[in-house]
Amino acid sequence: MKSKNYIVMMIAIIVALGGLLMGFDASVISGVVKFIEPEFGLSKLELGWSVASLTLTATLAMMVAGPISDAVGRRTVLRYAAILYAVSALASALAPTFLTLVIARMIGGFGVGASLILAPMYIAEMSPPALRGRMVSFNQLNIVIGISLAFFTNYMILQFAKSDASWAIALKFDQYNWRWMLGLETIPAVLYFFGLFFVPNSPRWLILKGRFDEATKVMTKFSSKEEAELEIKRIKESIDNQKDKEEGKIKDLLKPSLRLVLTIGIVVAVLQQITGINSVFFYAPMIFEQSGIGTDASFIQAILVGLTNLVFTIIAIAFIDKLGRKPLLAFGVAGIALCMFLLAYGFSSATYSLTAETISVLPETVDQSSLEPLIGTVFNSDLDFQEAMISALGYEVFSQFKSDLVTAAISMNPMLILIAILGFVASFAISIGPVMWVLFSELFPNKIRGIAISFVGLINSAVSFIVQWIFPWELDALGNVLTFTIYGVFAALGLIFIIKVIPETKGKSLEEIEAQLVKED
Repeated sequence: MKSKNYIVMMIAIIVALGGLLMGFDASVISGVVKFIEPEFGLSKLELGWSVASLTLTATLAMMVAGPISDAVGRRTVLRYAAILYAVSALASALAPTFLTLVIARMIGGFGVGASLILAPMYIAEMSPPALRGRMVSFNQLNIVIGISLAFFTNYMILQFAKSDASWAIALKFDQYNWRWMLGLETIPAVLYFFGLFFVPNSPRWLILKGRFDEATKVMTKFSSKEEAELEIKRIKESIDNQKDKEEGKIKDLLKPSLRLVLTIGIVVAVLQQITGINSVFFYAPMIFEQSGIGTDASFIQAILVGLTNLVFTIIAIAFIDKLGRKPLLAFGVAGIALCMFLLAYGFSSATYSLTAETISVLPETVDQSSLEPLIGTVFNSDLDFQEAMISALGYEVFSQFKSDLVTAAISMNPMLILIAILGFVASFAISIGPVMWVLFSELFPNKIRGIAISFVGLINSAVSFIVQWIFPWELDALGNVLTFTIYGVFAALGLIFIIKVIPETKGKSLEEIEAQLVKED
């Protein structure tokens, strides 16, 4: 039996590479934005679009991946997703214009959406009941690992760009740093594509298609023939029962009896994104550079963000059934609010002032004579400093050398910013990050669960898209302090809602939860 479990585990690991690719693809852009903004002369909203465009097509793919996989199979669609990842990585790395870069990223978004839906679905359908929870968790864990890997490879490419090694010079890491960041994803995408040839079709899908002999052959790899036949019989009965039931419709969500659960679902879906998690994941180096630590240090600290996310996601998985959903949510969202207010305070205490010495170490392409009239002037906000720099140097020069200028002028405690960001990520990863999906699977009645989760998931993706898109504009127009204060206020309001409205679902059957929350019309 151990050998059969090993086979299941290996298949789950291969399929869960889709989660790793998703996490990598979504987060690798964090190291790219610094370089494409001056290269393509982007506005702040265009810069945000380069990040958020992937989420747009990923949302579309999430809506259609399930039905397509019902027609052609989970494994087949995952192979196409692997191809989309590879095409997107190569096209992004070679993109000659901003438009082609965005199109390439949007192609990858289709792969992200498909793998987000189908990888855990395939693993759940393949795994024996006793191993299902552990096997499905591989995918969530791989998403977090992919995020961390993206931060790490971005930093390593920056180091290769400074190397005097002949191979690093020959590969032009210094000239094509951001292109290497995006193109590197081709390697795991190709491995994923070929790895999927070593996994079988989902037995549940085979049964849906009436291919019972093939389903039996697959299932006997993981269990005895008697157990496989019994499981197939159960699946057939479940499918037959579902055929006789009327499926839930969108209009069912508007029933007064579902008002409470739908309100909880929508608020949690919005709250998970409106507190700024993807601003941190997708713009981490940009945020850290605002504290004046420089490019290299900001990329190192981004790695710490990924590792913190990984560690606290594992902790959440370990404790969600022990402590319960509501305590984790309340504790985590309180931490999110506190850390965002701490972040705003840290930036509010910053001052900016240039000296003759700090000006002299700026890159030679910065016109130092234009900055000399500003020597000794103290600016109390990032917006005032930014306005003065743009007036002296012009917008393009300031955008290109913003990190150098901020580092030269800022006076603040950068450790406070690091602690606040890591605390925020830890709070998110132990609470509303993973708990949201658990709540979604428990709150809604059986009849409308599928359509309800799709609906609130769509809202979650839409808010994520907006947050990613406007974040560079927010920093530019509103400043660091107000941007992070807004996130903190949203978290504080969410905490009140969690305490007053959201019930504890730990240890309750789905029927008990439905009886508690859904009142008949």
